[in-house]
Amino acid sequence: MITAEGLVKRYGAKTAVNDISFTVRPGQVTGFLGPNGAGKSTTMRMIVGLDRPSAGGVTVNGKPYAAHRAPLHEVGALLDAKAVHTGRSAYNHLLAMAATHGIGASRVREVIELTGLESVARKRVGGFSLGMGQRLGIAAAMLGDPATLILDEPVNGLDPEGVLWVRQFVRHLASEGRTIFLSSHLMSEMALTADHLIVLGRGEIIADAPVADIIAGGTRARVLVRSPHASQLAELLAAPEIAVIRSEAGVLEVTGLPASGIGDLAAQHGLAIHELTPLSASLEEAYMALTSDAVEYRTEAVR
Repeated sequence: MITAEGLVKRYGAKTAVNDISFTVRPGQVTGFLGPNGAGKSTTMRMIVGLDRPSAGGVTVNGKPYAAHRAPLHEVGALLDAKAVHTGRSAYNHLLAMAATHGIGASRVREVIELTGLESVARKRVGGFSLGMGQRLGIAAAMLGDPATLILDEPVNGLDPEGVLWVRQFVRHLASEGRTIFLSSHLMSEMALTADHLIVLGRGEIIADAPVADIIAGGTRARVLVRSPHASQLAELLAAPEIAVIRSEAGVLEVTGLPASGIGDLAAQHGLAIHELTPLSASLEEAYMALTSDAVEYRTEAVR
């Protein structure tokens, strides 16, 4: 379990993390989201003792990271896949890490097999692709068979097979009762992987809830309507609380009225309906709505 209480980090006049408190619980995958500059990486670095909090504190499995006598057995972390000696082979890199905790070579071979690195284990890390570097980082995080895993952008650079593997891997670890805390910019992947989300914006928590609740709270339900009488139906639907978008001829996208209400209205006026489909909201839509006022680095829309 990871517990942060009143966590603050300042760099001179800039406050990167502003008095945040949260709990990452075992047995589920907790996603960590936020725009660039929101304070995610700083928070993760404070969890594993790489940055000292300006105020507040954070514990992992009941203790500050530095207080654990054998941290690799408690916490596995992937924060920077490039933080390796590029002249070493993957095997020797992992062997050197394992030696710091008295972990044997058999465990090194296990994590190499677990992460699909067998074919490149004896090659220098400096020649690795981005995806192979990510796999090595995950292998290093798993060396001590930790109860808690912290992964910053673990699918960065992975091909579709690798992305699927990470998703299944972290969900399996969570099913074993481990604490899984991961960040990603891929909303579609986070929607499939995470059970719970913590969303950060400008150094503050703007959401801390199950994925389904965040999607439901951040978006409005929409209904796709296909009808030969789309124009007439759009006129009947006109109301301050109802939004109607005409995406193509004979097709409407309606927000603010459920499918049953649209169907009843059409029936009352004798209008044929060929399709009436509730549209599922996406995590990306909910995330964009949540963070619209918390984006520090904004770009102009392409026209």
